[in-house]
Amino acid sequence: MSMKLLPFEYATRNLGRSPVRLMLTVFGSGLVVLLIMIAGSFMVGMQTTLAVSGSPDNIILLGSGSVESVERSEVSMDAASIVAASINGFRTRAGVEAVSPEIHIQMPLDVDGEDRLMLIRGVRPEAFLVHDQVIVVDGIAPRNGRNEILVGKLAAHTLGFPNPSDAIGSSLILDKDVYTVSGVLAADGGIIESEIWTSLTDLQITSQRDTLSCVVVAIDTAKASDLAMFAASRIDLELASISEDEYFSALSKFYKPIEMMVVLTCIMIAIGGMLGGFNSTYAAFASRVREVGTLQTLGYKRSSIAFSLVQESILSASVGAIIACVIAIFVLDGFSVRFSMGTFTLTMTAGIIALGIGSGLLLGIIGAITPGLRCLRLPIPEALRASE
Repeated sequence: MSMKLLPFEYATRNLGRSPVRLMLTVFGSGLVVLLIMIAGSFMVGMQTTLAVSGSPDNIILLGSGSVESVERSEVSMDAASIVAASINGFRTRAGVEAVSPEIHIQMPLDVDGEDRLMLIRGVRPEAFLVHDQVIVVDGIAPRNGRNEILVGKLAAHTLGFPNPSDAIGSSLILDKDVYTVSGVLAADGGIIESEIWTSLTDLQITSQRDTLSCVVVAIDTAKASDLAMFAASRIDLELASISEDEYFSALSKFYKPIEMMVVLTCIMIAIGGMLGGFNSTYAAFASRVREVGTLQTLGYKRSSIAFSLVQESILSASVGAIIACVIAIFVLDGFSVRFSMGTFTLTMTAGIIALGIGSGLLLGIIGAITPGLRCLRLPIPEALRASE
């Protein structure tokens, strides 16, 4: 004999019995789902950005004691010319070898009187040969001696320009020196898009630095082992070599604790939201004890009533989840988030949307079970005598 279920309309009609309580439930579930989706999209954006940032053909030569951070590295100014003269087989275009001496430094950039910490990369024209995914999408590359800068698409957002092209021509103050934005760069969604590029010589003068951060080379017929052997044999240069993709992979592992912190924070917020939902559901179900007793006298089993109560909870939680997904897709998708290592874009993938919907359904189920059991545990005579 099949279980006699309450009509689905019974669950939907009960949602409107207390509009305020319904709004609180929808708001709570929507907020929890939205936070879960933001955390998931943040991690996806970070991992995607780092995954597309490195190239196995690019080898970074940096200070032997700073393999984990190019910003703390210091390399002799003549290291690039020594590397170019000592090793054959680098990528070459129009007779120019892909050997790029670079300075990577975080400095405060004054934008309308507000300091914003940005990653500045000082480069020479050879950098565009090494980092061949980098293109100037608007304007021109910075010229030596002109105090010009090239802003990444995400860096422009950080500087307060929703449309990156609007940044061209604006003046920014870098350590008391005035720089002019000459163009906008893109890098296939890589972390370079959150950087600012300028002339190596100009950055040396501004930062009063007489060393490089690293030398990045693009190999053709040469091998990574050739660079490793060179770094090991030239003790006087104090170099270490690492491929670009290995460097960003290590950087991703270094920031795993940050990802875990984001996840734990969202879990705690979700637990808080669930506890608030429990209170709301308890109040909603406790006022219907006599109604539940009446349904049992009409022949409905407790399991059927519990199923209907779960339906109510799932419906209200699903409304919140759908609202959260709409906000995530149309408002937060593509939103730029500043971080110590760069700027990342929140990406609402199909997996993140599924995570949001699934979280909403789970919240509805979990939020109804305990209050529902408490409501159904009373004997029928006692339930019928309960006050509304």
